[in-house]
Amino acid sequence: MEFTVIDYIIFALLLVLSSAIGLFYALSGDRQRTVQEFLLANRNMGCLPVALSLLATFQSAVAILGVPSEIYRFGTEYWFLGCSYFLGLLIPAHVFIPIFYRLHITSSYEYLELRFNKTVRIFGTITFIFQMVIYMGVVLYVPALALNAVTGFDLWSAVLTMGLVCTLYTTLGGLKAVIWTDVFQTLVMFAGQLAVIVVGAQRVGGMARVWRLAEQEGKISGIDLNPDPFERHTFWTLAVGGVFMMLSLYGVNQAQVQRYLSARSEREAKLSCYAVFPCQQIVLCLSCLTGLVMFVYDQEHPLVPAQSSISSDQLVLYFVMDVLRDVPGLPGLFVACLFSGSLSTISSAFNSLATVTMEDLVRPHFPGLPEARATLLSKLLALGYGLLCLGMAYVSSMLGPVLQAAISIFGMVGGPLLGLFCLGMFFPCANSTGAIVGLLSGLAMAFWVGIGSLLQSTGGAGSPPAPNGTVLPSVGGNLTTVLATTLLTPTPAPHSPTGLQKFYSLSYMWYSAHNSTTVILVGLLVSLLTGPTPAAAVDPRTIYPVLPRLLCCLPRQYRPRLCCGVGAAQDTDPTDTVVKSNGMANGLPPPGRGEEEGGQGYGAPAYALQETCF
Repeated sequence: MEFTVIDYIIFALLLVLSSAIGLFYALSGDRQRTVQEFLLANRNMGCLPVALSLLATFQSAVAILGVPSEIYRFGTEYWFLGCSYFLGLLIPAHVFIPIFYRLHITSSYEYLELRFNKTVRIFGTITFIFQMVIYMGVVLYVPALALNAVTGFDLWSAVLTMGLVCTLYTTLGGLKAVIWTDVFQTLVMFAGQLAVIVVGAQRVGGMARVWRLAEQEGKISGIDLNPDPFERHTFWTLAVGGVFMMLSLYGVNQAQVQRYLSARSEREAKLSCYAVFPCQQIVLCLSCLTGLVMFVYDQEHPLVPAQSSISSDQLVLYFVMDVLRDVPGLPGLFVACLFSGSLSTISSAFNSLATVTMEDLVRPHFPGLPEARATLLSKLLALGYGLLCLGMAYVSSMLGPVLQAAISIFGMVGGPLLGLFCLGMFFPCANSTGAIVGLLSGLAMAFWVGIGSLLQSTGGAGSPPAPNGTVLPSVGGNLTTVLATTLLTPTPAPHSPTGLQKFYSLSYMWYSAHNSTTVILVGLLVSLLTGPTPAAAVDPRTIYPVLPRLLCCLPRQYRPRLCCGVGAAQDTDPTDTVVKSNGMANGLPPPGRGEEEGGQGYGAPAYALQETCF
């Protein structure tokens, strides 16, 4: 299908307006002259833009193509993933946000040094950089490849356009430009998906008929309460396993933590997390309805010849272009929708990578770096990662079958990082040796099971495909969940696997829980063998007393023992306190400045954890 002039105009408007937002914030306010303004938007953002940016960060173009494919192929069971959003967002709001925000840090990995030591911080930072560098190249290349295959849109023109525009506004406008372009691009994504559903449903007789025909064809799934973790999708794998997947995204991922920390107060940060819940439900609903409309439309108007072999994500594009071909401008709107998904995820990757590199790798070695030079270096890092993204997109184009393994790496790393933070926050006895060994064990387990599942599903070494249809291990969120279900078309095996084949058949929705649990168990075991961390050496601000909270019915005199001797928690909730940066390298004042800062709770006199109850 060829684009019309109107389509090109709509698409160009997306790019021009995204660039204009970056230029506006580069030339307004303090003009991005400080590290805090460039990396944290001066900690002055409201809850609504932060919420929409949180939503857009991992709502990639691959997700826009992938979830409808999942519904088209397997029915609406995937819709139950929405049940995991409640705890997956409530726990970050009440556990992770209070700790990160009150420590007044910039990078989430600064927490690891405060809780353990600098070595653990470096291990976490390098793991995150490895994860995101591979991810950003793939998320730039894959949607452009699908778009090229269906519409004839030039592949490298699309890649270069997205990469350069995103690099421009991220480098010039900093996090504030990234957040406001995310807001704009989220609205474009909503408009594009809604247009497809409305026009598509109208073509097949309305939404009621779509639902009725889908139900007749068995595409409307009931609640499957099978507890078997080797079943690809059941209520438990989606609603419970999905919680761990959400925690790895919305709890500890730097791209999301950075947005929480940009809020003007802890209360605003929590509200932004709450606001993501209905937005996520709307996004999931739109994607699932698109899949149902596509299924019914394909029954009556076959989208491709019966013998054609195309990937399911391309099928979504064939459907969209066929449905919208007679409506001027709407094909351009949907392409803008796809590009919005890519721009929002890639810009988040650039900004978060620049942040962790600056705060975790550069500033600790150059503590006296002048503010102006640090700001310039942060911008150069964002620019460098933007150019690296284009290079990674080119590498992705040359990987061929290995591309599937590269995609899966993003999902493999999320679970172990979640486990590392949980080990530090929930278990005061854990020490730095246990943290490092636990992280390495979790990564080894993730790669072992992930690569084994991938090789088995593609028939490597003569093995049959996995019966649960898991193709790529996923613990990273919307992006990787979709990639795990769309980039390959698995063929169910006719027999029940045994031994390692059975182990590799673990549902990908449990990978995050499995890998994070591995980190915690190994970390605790090694910590006990090498000597637990003394209670006096643990900063109470870095601990969330989960056992006292869960066992609150015990007599008060027994609860301190559950904290392993770490200082008692206060129940006051400083959610309305607005604290600005003090210019320290890690945001924390040196000992003795607590009283000078007006009793904000960051100095030695206020050395007790404050948190919000559920």
